[in-house]
Amino acid sequence: MSETTQTPPTPDPATPEQPTAPQAPGAPPPAAAAQATGAVFVPDTAHAPGFAQAPEALYAPDAVHAPEALYAPEAVHAPESLPAPDAVIAPAADAMHVPAADAGPAPDAMHVPAPDAGPATDAPQSGPQSLQYRIEGPEDAPVLVLGPSLGTTWHMWDRQIPELSGQWRIVRFDLPGHGGAPAVPASSVAELGDGLLATLDELGVQRFGYAGCSIGGAIGLDLALRAPHRVASLALVSASPRFGTADEFRQRGVIVRTHGLDPMARSAPEQWFTPGFAGAQPAIVEWAVQMVRTTDTACYIAACEALAAFDVREALGRVGVPALVLVGSDDQVTGPAEARTLVAGIADARLAVVPGASHLAPVEQPAAVTDLLVQHFAGMSLDTLAPVPVPVPAPAPAVPVAAPAAPGETAPAVPAAADASGPVRPDPYDTGLKLRREVLGDAQVDRVLDEGAAFAADFQDLVTRYAWGEVWSREGLDRRTRSTVTLTALIAGGHLDELAGHTRAALRNGLTPEELKEILIHTAVYCGLPAANAALRVMKDVVREETTPRA
Repeated sequence: MSETTQTPPTPDPATPEQPTAPQAPGAPPPAAAAQATGAVFVPDTAHAPGFAQAPEALYAPDAVHAPEALYAPEAVHAPESLPAPDAVIAPAADAMHVPAADAGPAPDAMHVPAPDAGPATDAPQSGPQSLQYRIEGPEDAPVLVLGPSLGTTWHMWDRQIPELSGQWRIVRFDLPGHGGAPAVPASSVAELGDGLLATLDELGVQRFGYAGCSIGGAIGLDLALRAPHRVASLALVSASPRFGTADEFRQRGVIVRTHGLDPMARSAPEQWFTPGFAGAQPAIVEWAVQMVRTTDTACYIAACEALAAFDVREALGRVGVPALVLVGSDDQVTGPAEARTLVAGIADARLAVVPGASHLAPVEQPAAVTDLLVQHFAGMSLDTLAPVPVPVPAPAPAVPVAAPAAPGETAPAVPAAADASGPVRPDPYDTGLKLRREVLGDAQVDRVLDEGAAFAADFQDLVTRYAWGEVWSREGLDRRTRSTVTLTALIAGGHLDELAGHTRAALRNGLTPEELKEILIHTAVYCGLPAANAALRVMKDVVREETTPRA
């Protein structure tokens, strides 16, 4: 097996050193894996009404010894093993029998020197930012790419590598600012996908299989939709066509901007693992917490913004590659309901439910997840290193040109698009509504649009089209600056009804509570103490509500 690691150059080498993700010291003996028994079929009860009923393959419990070199930063002995619940494969349409297999030995220590990750930079990039990656497996094997979840590193796939790398050329990557990768925030899932494609282009990989967890699954969906000629097969682990609500992820960004990543790190174990697993595996829990704590804050916030804007529910029917949708039965982040939405929307998709697993199923039930991936990608024998022709889009239809009129005849009307006066100005309503939702949040916009819809519809149309579509969308000022101007104007005018919503928007646009305090003090000097005092009562309640971590 050959191994290669690559870290793109840090954009600004003069920036101060940042903490790097916990790495594995040394190479202790691999932890033992339990022997799995044969698959047993049981009746399917996991499907919601309307889904085809199919038998399920029942796995024997996985071994859950933590490989010391992979999970515990300073562990000497692996924690005691905990018998984990069985894993169920639930095909959506036809039975998918997967023979139970040995989980295999844990891989050796993978110590990858991480570069200094400087703070986020706003320097323009000449092209997509390539990603930090690691390669394992035979050089002539088909390529399988593994994508991580938010707050983790490529080490979340360590337990799958021994078996997968025997059959495929494995490419694992880190998200920006994760695992010591250069801290260049990506503002959208598509931008992360472009970075991965740029990385694979550098490696000469044209076509590949892809398995991604959580935001890694979102990247896989994005690539299957935007670059279908590159993706041969897809596995979506703990994924969703839309992750929660946009408001939830934007508020998470506000909390991280205010308190740092400590609240996210402390809540990671309950989000990622079942209670029994977390209680029995303190070394793995500590490994998870440290991964989050050592992530670059700006990159984490940018990833939250990317997930807030991600929504491919209406596009699932265009996913044309075979897809395995794998979910833990106890996943409270993206559970079986979200998995079934994916299966219902993708033409060639099968569902695998793993009981006893939560969001990081590859860590909690490694043997079951490995078996499922091996079964799904087994048919991917194509040459993934060969060039693949890029589909050429069909040319746009020509605009009809009116023939000259004969003498004495009236010339036919010329279509508006061919009018010599120039292109028709696009309607700013859709742009305005999208921007209004991004800044104020879906909940507030829905409430405003629903209240007195019949009477106020024309007024709200005016606000959306011109205030948001014409003014807020202008490129002359960034959103932070526009929020500052808006707050000042609202305080000066005593418009307290609007102030709460725009205070919330200011936090989500990147202003911190300290900066809001300075705006209030500065405004008090020029707009009057009574106005600022009234605004203070409104703004402090919003700040407290938006920056308090959820229990």
